[in-house]
Amino acid sequence: MGAGCSNSGKMAEGLEQMYEVLQKDPKCKSLMKVALTKEAVEKYKDVKTSLGAKLEDCIKSGVENLDSGCGIYAADPESYEVFRDVFDRIIIDYHKCTGEPSHPEPNFGDVDNLGWGDLDPDKNLVLSTRIRVGRNIANKTFPPLISKEDRYEIESKTKEVLGNLGGEYAGSYHSLEGMSEDVRKQLVNDHFLFKNDDRFLESAGGYRDWPLGRGIFYNENKTFLVWSNEEDALRIISMQEGGDVEQVYKRLVHAANALEKAMPFAKNPRLGYLTFCPTNLGTGLRASVHMKLPNVSALPDFKEICNKMHLQPRGIHGEHTESEGGVYDISNKRRLGLTEYQAVTEMVRGVQILGLLEKSLAATKK
Repeated sequence: MGAGCSNSGKMAEGLEQMYEVLQKDPKCKSLMKVALTKEAVEKYKDVKTSLGAKLEDCIKSGVENLDSGCGIYAADPESYEVFRDVFDRIIIDYHKCTGEPSHPEPNFGDVDNLGWGDLDPDKNLVLSTRIRVGRNIANKTFPPLISKEDRYEIESKTKEVLGNLGGEYAGSYHSLEGMSEDVRKQLVNDHFLFKNDDRFLESAGGYRDWPLGRGIFYNENKTFLVWSNEEDALRIISMQEGGDVEQVYKRLVHAANALEKAMPFAKNPRLGYLTFCPTNLGTGLRASVHMKLPNVSALPDFKEICNKMHLQPRGIHGEHTESEGGVYDISNKRRLGLTEYQAVTEMVRGVQILGLLEKSLAATKK
C-alpha cells in the first residue's frame, strides 16, 4: 500500500530495534507505527503464538517499507488475538469501528431469493461484475511462516475439490511451477493471474519459495477463478460481463461452501474470516462493477457521494489507477461488521443510485 520506497529499516532485527526505526522516520505514517507503542513492545517482545509467530514477523513489511499505509500483516490466525493490543488498534482505525471490533456470523443470504436483479438490464452502463473472497485455512500459518509442504497441501486439496464440482465449474488447474512464459504472460495480460511484483507483500514473505505451490484454476467460460497461495491461501473469484450480480454471487457462494467443507477456513468470532492483511478482515469480500460514469465522475463531490454509500471508486486497473473513458471500478468499501449478503447489497444499492444519477445528468445535457 503506498508508493515510493523508503527502506531505512531493512536491517532492523528484534522488536525493540524495529520500534526505534519506525519512530526515527517522521515520514512514516502507517497505522502500525501508531499502534506499536512502547508498552506493546515491552508486552510482546518475547511472545509467540502456538504456531511460532512473533510480532516481528507481522510488522516486518511495514518496517522495511516505511511508506506503508497499513504496515502490518498477520503471520498466522492466532496473531490477531495474541497480539491483540496492536492489531485491534489498527483494525478500529482502518475499518472505522465505533467500539471494539466485532463481526456477525457468516451469512450469504438466501441465494435463490436475493432480490437484487440485474444491475443494468438496458446494458448501457455496467460493463462487468466481479465478486471475490479471500480465505485462509484453519491452523495453517500465513505467508511469513508457511512451509512449502503446507502450500503444496493447500494446492492439492484445491485442485481436488474444484475438479469434482463439474457443471459450469468444469475447467482446469494451471500451476505456476513449469508454466511456460508465454502462457503466464497471457494470463497476466488477461488480468487473470497474479504476479510477484508487490514490494510490500514481498517484505511480508508473500513470495517465499516462489512459484512453488501456487497456481490458478479457471472454468471453461473464464467466469470462475481460484488463485492458490497468492496473498491468502485462496482467492475465490466469480465474474462475467454485464450486471447480473445474482448469477455472479450464486456461482461464488456454491464454490466457496464446497471449498470450506473440504478445508475449514480460518475464522474468529470477533473478526470473521481471517485474512493475511487486516484490511480484508470480516467478510473478506469485494463486490465490484466496471461502470460507465462520465457525468457522475465529473462532479466535484463524486468521491464523497460514493463514500456516503460505502462505495469505493477506483480506476479500472485497480487501486491507485486512473479511470479510462469515464469507466470506474465501483466496489463495497466495508468488509467488517456486516454479513456477506449485506456487503453485496450495499454495493448493489449504491450502483443502482449511481446509475440513476448518471442517466439523469446525461438527460439534462441533451
